Amino acid sequence: MVNRSGGPAGGALRLVTTAGAVIGGGFLAVSFVSSAFLGAFRSWAEANRKKTAPSCRICKGRGFTKCRLCKGNSVIHWSPLLDPVVKKPCLCPTCDGNKVQRCLNCVGKGYV
Repeated sequence: MVNRSGGPAGGALRLVTTAGAVIGGGFLAVSFVSSAFLGAFRSWAEANRKKTAPSCRICKGRGFTKCRLCKGNSVIHWSPLLDPVVKKPCLCPTCDGNKVQRCLNCVGKGYV
């Protein structure tokens, strides 16, 4: 019969790898549980904040405002030259043509 354990060094290596796997699995489990707990706590805190916080005065609680760059037109007239002869209409890079942008005061939440 051939001894596949590799002698005394093979047993020590197996012990080290098993201990490493147990410790790594423990860290992974603790990380998973703590991230789940923190996610639940954040959602609970956000729900309580939403109940008691005043609504945003800029967007009136909607979370969106008219785009400041295109002023709600969805296009801007742009040219790379300082004094252009012709300005080309381009899709607004701020709102991507949606005519609204996220409120900068409440960051789209609707309350401050």
